[in-house]
Amino acid sequence: MDLFKKAFTVFWASLLVLQMATAGDPDILTDFVLPPNTTSVDGNFFTFTGMRSLVTAPVPAKFTVLKATMEQFPALNGLSVSYAVLIYPASSVNPVHTHPRSAELLFLVQGSLEVGFVDTKNNLYTQTLQTGDIFVFPKGLVHFQYNADIKNPSLAISAFGSANAGTVSLPNTLFNSTIDDNVLALSFKTDVATIQKLKSGLKA
Repeated sequence: MDLFKKAFTVFWASLLVLQMATAGDPDILTDFVLPPNTTSVDGNFFTFTGMRSLVTAPVPAKFTVLKATMEQFPALNGLSVSYAVLIYPASSVNPVHTHPRSAELLFLVQGSLEVGFVDTKNNLYTQTLQTGDIFVFPKGLVHFQYNADIKNPSLAISAFGSANAGTVSLPNTLFNSTIDDNVLALSFKTDVATIQKLKSGLKA
């Protein structure tokens, strides 16, 4: 390979690396994004109070997520950051899901969690987290969290590199959608009756 071809290859490779490194929410050209038809804001716009219920609320009966994304907190628009607090009662699970627009950095505040994700080569990476541990779920990969403790709840905080990371819950996406039962049965190498049983279980 001559010098020109080598230089050309290196140039294109560096462009691809740069593109991957800068992937994420689009950059904004202002300090922040105002809501439509708004000309000015005060400190209230940059304050989110939706987590105050955590201070006094009892542990919920089932797995619960409190989000601070662009939908709940409009000041995040264009800032490439969002937040979630995850509450796991004893023996509860955050079902397998993905975040198509961001990695997830999870900090375990209380309790213990079994966590894991599957990469694109179908390798499973798992860990048992203790209070104070941090675990990262790579962008777009299927992952889960499970509180295996039969007595004690767990509490975690997740940070995302997107104002709207998105959540695709696999059970809901597959079995609470309008995908034809025959397609699902063929995809999972089972029968329509089994698919319908799974669907009814999710609605319970």
